[in-house]
Amino acid sequence: MKEISIMDIGPVGIGQIENREAGTGCTVILCTDGMPEGMRAGLDVRGGGPASRDTQLLNPLMAAERIHAVLLSGGSAFGLGAANGVMKYLEEKDIGFDVGVTKVPLVVQSDIFDLTVGDPSVRPDAEMGYAAARAAMEAPNYRDGNFGAGCGATVGKIAGMESCMKTGIGSYAVELGELKLGAIVVLNALGDIFDPDTGEQIAGLRTEAGTGRRSTMEYMKERTKPVENKFAGNTTLALVLTNADFSKAQLCKIAGMAHNGYARSIRPVHTSADGDSIYAVSVGNVRADMDLAGSLAAEVISRAILRAVESAEGAYGYPSAGDLKSAPKSETE
Repeated sequence: MKEISIMDIGPVGIGQIENREAGTGCTVILCTDGMPEGMRAGLDVRGGGPASRDTQLLNPLMAAERIHAVLLSGGSAFGLGAANGVMKYLEEKDIGFDVGVTKVPLVVQSDIFDLTVGDPSVRPDAEMGYAAARAAMEAPNYRDGNFGAGCGATVGKIAGMESCMKTGIGSYAVELGELKLGAIVVLNALGDIFDPDTGEQIAGLRTEAGTGRRSTMEYMKERTKPVENKFAGNTTLALVLTNADFSKAQLCKIAGMAHNGYARSIRPVHTSADGDSIYAVSVGNVRADMDLAGSLAAEVISRAILRAVESAEGAYGYPSAGDLKSAPKSETE
């Protein structure tokens, strides 16, 4: 098994647009000209506060067999209008479900809460969604770090934004024989982030001095009374991408298994203040075992989470993991 680029998995384009000053952006994943009929997709939501659009299409009981784009965005519920721009672009390209008078692009969307970063009055809109879709189709520009939907991503927010750390968007993909499988993660969790190999906390809640890390779980254990507003919302979003041939129902199962990658690397996870969601998308016809794919999905999710931490740069007054590498040992325990 070897690492490959997330862009090497199949006929898929990934486009990212961000407003650096406002601290928000969006990431579009769509099939390119090699697969205009769209992609099969499933979804598993474990968090208590998702901001999403048309995701019920991915329920195996629903009629739609394929979708045409997945949009990951900032802006919380305000950002859901960005899908209008993605739909406009795809309609102009004659891509969508044929209804006779036009083709209706099927675009599913999930958003993170980044309104407390940068300018809360600026959110991804139809113009930004259109630009990201155009980039995905015509000039794919995916990068790990403070880009696209990861522009305003942060973690470790139980004690307020003044104690959080900057993260971003990350990817990791592998090739095993003919099978290719990878993940993109927008890391915006309430909790802390851990290296799944060593168990070391690498990002999350900072110490009161702000120069090291401390445990969100220990902080919560010291305060057992309910917290009514855990800073409105968080949400880690991910997309698992594979060239294997799976049905919508199988992809829903793979997405569910992929949440094990969240559990290995994020603590606490799947809280009522997170909208933790994972898409699984099939863009090929390679035959592969579903349980192997689901297990690999959990692995690449964990690796993509690490990449989202390692590639992030400090911004908006929030330090990245790289900024805290020189913190005294006593402050990171």
